[in-house]
Order: sequence, then structure tokens, then C-alpha cells
Amino acid sequence: MSWTGYNKHTSTQRSSSLDIYRGIAVLLMIVFHLCWDLREFDYIDYSLRDPFWVGFRSVIITLFMTAVGWSTYISCQNGYQWPNIFKRQFKLFLAAGGISLATYLTVPQNWIFFGILHFIFLASWLVLPVARKPWLSLAIGIGLLAAYFGIDSVRNFSLHTYLTGEFGFPQRTLDIVNLFPWIGVVFLGPIMGHFKLHKMRLPSVLNSKLLTFLGRHALPVYLCHQLVLYTLVALFSQFVLLVF
Repeated sequence: MSWTGYNKHTSTQRSSSLDIYRGIAVLLMIVFHLCWDLREFDYIDYSLRDPFWVGFRSVIITLFMTAVGWSTYISCQNGYQWPNIFKRQFKLFLAAGGISLATYLTVPQNWIFFGILHFIFLASWLVLPVARKPWLSLAIGIGLLAAYFGIDSVRNFSLHTYLTGEFGFPQRTLDIVNLFPWIGVVFLGPIMGHFKLHKMRLPSVLNSKLLTFLGRHALPVYLCHQLVLYTLVALFSQFVLLVF
């Protein structure tokens, strides 16, 4: 999910590497949610607390969070394009609000009040002031991660517990992204832009039109994919019941 605001020259060179990087995250997210849906319909069985699935989710979030910092750096190389920034943030605000509203109306007992889109909206503002100073951003990111792994009070801080305790949000939610350690991961992203990883030549096996498409359209794909997946699994389940 990149910022808009590239000039024409940058846009034509808009590196497929960043789009593919983000596309990999989107593809892994689709796989994760497909498995989730299959689990809901009892086709597979696993625990979300299993180390594999915890690690799988962490990889997905790490890819998305570093992409936020990386794309912010790229968009700010020639100065802050405030109209584009506000436009981008407004889209994220509407998307996050739409997710909250939709889940509140359909599953009020565990609606999404601070999922990954809400987090990206907040993190995009926080990383913006240092996005053009990648080494400072890197130092902040490392410091935040060191605090998370080294200080019990930081590691044990739960945004979910805070929000449910202070504002009465439901104890269960379909998606929650804690402030720590993920905000630190976002601040690592600008250094990837500084080293021009977005201009890196990729192996042909990764030079996929599908991954590029998913990366360039990550937000609409995110908003639609679970509805499509759940519907397909539900229809397949009904088909199985009718046939067998």
C-alpha cells in the first residue's frame, strides 16, 4: 500500500520490487484468511496460537509494516506532497472506518476497532516526520524494538487490554495489531528506500504480474478478499452438502 504522489519519472520507474514485496504480503494474507475460512467450516483444524500460525501472521505484518515505511520514504524524496498525503490518509481513514462499521453491524460481539488498516493509518503519520531521515528512522525503530524485547512493561503492554478497559470495546475482536513491536518495524522501512531496494533487479521467478497487481492494488484487494473467500468456501460447503 504505497503513497501516491510520485512524479511522472518516478511513476514510470515505479519499481516492481516494492509492488512485488507488498504483493507477497497480500498473497500470504489471502492464504492465511483462506485457511481461516476453511477452519471456520471445519475443513481443517488448527490453533491460532500454534507457533506456526503465530509466526505466519507475524511475517505478513512485518512485510506490510516495512512496506509502509519504505513507500513513505519514496514518496517524500522530493519533499512532502501534502495534498497527496492527505488524500492517501483520507482513503485509509475511510477504509478503516468502513471495516469497523461493517464488522460492528455483522459481528458486534467481536468487531474490528483497531485492525491492520487502523494501525497503518496511525503509523503512517508517526513515521512521516522522519521518513526523509532514514538513519534516524532506523535508530528509532531499533530503539523501539529493543525496548519491546528488553523492557517488561513495554513487552507486556497490550493495546487490546487498554482499549477494552478504558473504552469498553469488546474482549474479542477479529483483528488487532498491537502498538509494540509493530510501530518499531514501520520505522525500519525508510532505510530500505535509502538503499534503493525498490530499484533492485529481482529474480525472474518473483517478477510476477500477479504479485505486481496485488501490490499495486493492496487496499482494494484487502477490502474485498475476505468477502470473496468466505463466500466461495460457503458455496463450496453447500455444494458438498447437496452432493454428499
